Amino acid sequence: MTPTQLADAVLRSVRAAVADGELPAGTGAGDALLRRPPHGGADWSTGIALRLAGPAARPPHTVAEVLRRRLAATPGVAAVTPSGPGFLDIVLAEGAQAALLDEILTLPAPAALPEDPARDVRAWRAASDDRPPAGLDLLTQRTENPLFRVRYAHARARSAVRGGARLGIAPDAAAAEELRHPAERAVLALLGERHRAGSAGWLVRLADAHLDATATAAVLPQGPEKPGAVHRARLALAQAAATVLADGLTRLGIGAPDHL
Repeated sequence: MTPTQLADAVLRSVRAAVADGELPAGTGAGDALLRRPPHGGADWSTGIALRLAGPAARPPHTVAEVLRRRLAATPGVAAVTPSGPGFLDIVLAEGAQAALLDEILTLPAPAALPEDPARDVRAWRAASDDRPPAGLDLLTQRTENPLFRVRYAHARARSAVRGGARLGIAPDAAAAEELRHPAERAVLALLGERHRAGSAGWLVRLADAHLDATATAAVLPQGPEKPGAVHRARLALAQAAATVLADGLTRLGIGAPDHL
């Protein structure tokens, strides 16, 4: 189950609870309010019960329990646990990471923007709340430059995919269970939040996570190492990261070149 599918399942559980009379008629959901939980072993958390408590005239924990029972029976969901004043922490069933990568890898590539450095700098400044260090030009290709890091991470990911093709190694989302390193799991967690790709700050987080993961675990075989499932999984992760970074940059009106 992907985050998109989970959000739909949360909203369906609300509608079904209203239809069955467990929540009052007219209790609307809006959106699922999914977030990454700050701690614990859950994949996602939702505070939708807190928002529905007022319209439903029920305590948040009562609404949460109604939704918990329905979500726990949803295919693709392994466990749902109440937490805090009315949150639901959700653990997805095995295969969720593969489904996420597969969903991203099937997305169409965003339209390429022509090279225009001045446009890119203007667009980044307009989208970013953070100011670069004093004296740093956003055209400078240095790691202190957040715009450069995002574009560099995208180009590195594209380069890895090209390198895999030369070696006859194709990205394989189905091998996602091979992505066990915490740095790789951090990239997967961010990819699950790809609806935030229109945020400059979020793109920097994804770029940094991807660069950290590739520095920790090489995407392609090294030396005499033979290609294996883990390399196909890492290529899928790199391709997904490149796709989301390119989409985010394009949304901001910034070019995402494959070579820097």
